[in-house]
Amino acid sequence: MGISVEQVAKRFHTVQALKGISFHLEKQKIYGLLGRNGAGKSTLLNVMTTRIFPELGKVLIDEKDPFTQEEALSQVFLAGEQNCYPEGMRVREAFRWSKVFFPGFDADYAKRLGESFGLPEKTKIRSLSTGYASIFKLVTALSVNTPYVLLDEPVLGLDANHRELFYRLLLEKYAQHPFTVVISTHLIEEIASLLEEVLILKEGKLLCQEPVEELLSRGYTVSGNTCLVEQYVQGRQVLGTDQIGGLCSAYVLGAVDPESLPEGLELSRLDLQKLFIQMTS
Repeated sequence: MGISVEQVAKRFHTVQALKGISFHLEKQKIYGLLGRNGAGKSTLLNVMTTRIFPELGKVLIDEKDPFTQEEALSQVFLAGEQNCYPEGMRVREAFRWSKVFFPGFDADYAKRLGESFGLPEKTKIRSLSTGYASIFKLVTALSVNTPYVLLDEPVLGLDANHRELFYRLLLEKYAQHPFTVVISTHLIEEIASLLEEVLILKEGKLLCQEPVEELLSRGYTVSGNTCLVEQYVQGRQVLGTDQIGGLCSAYVLGAVDPESLPEGLELSRLDLQKLFIQMTS
């Protein structure tokens, strides 16, 4: 069970947005969907929720096809870039209608969350600022109580306080009622501690899917004299280098043995954001 994406491809005119992507998402886990601009993240999320039809491949939600079986689609909610509610609808009306399409929607919980964020329920959706439009989507996503929730750039336009509040509420919700969450964002440093597993896209292809701890355990930086660094990394998988004067830092993926490190060189671990930048450069 879970969500399976099998050899999904999608083209927009001359642009091949997705190139035969396959992966499986388990139940009750928090995933990060990472990629640079144009990597195909939003397209993938839209295909997974039938907002876009794939050119090739298929998506299965709990082994059911959401393109032909409505009950499968009701198991997943996407808070994407586009607002799917009528622009003239007020926030409180949108919450009321959410209950119709998602029977598990908790209106009382949504109201409490909205108050925590200062979301004006009487305001029409089209009148919401960018930040409050994001808050409206987040409150809805946390209240629908579907087994799968997909969040595309969820904190767009939110200030630091509101972003911190969202991360805390997400973890509280997950701890009380575990569900599968996929977070697609450019703010990798902020969400790194939330993630259990990451999927990294590059130019429409899946570069890797791996538990965060395992991925980070294989990435490191070796720094020091340029000649010494170049000698040390020979035969190793070098993701990239930075050089200033006679000093060099090489970003390496693979096993590391600190005891074999020559004198004059230093080792340090890569954080998720730095590792992502080097893997996708």
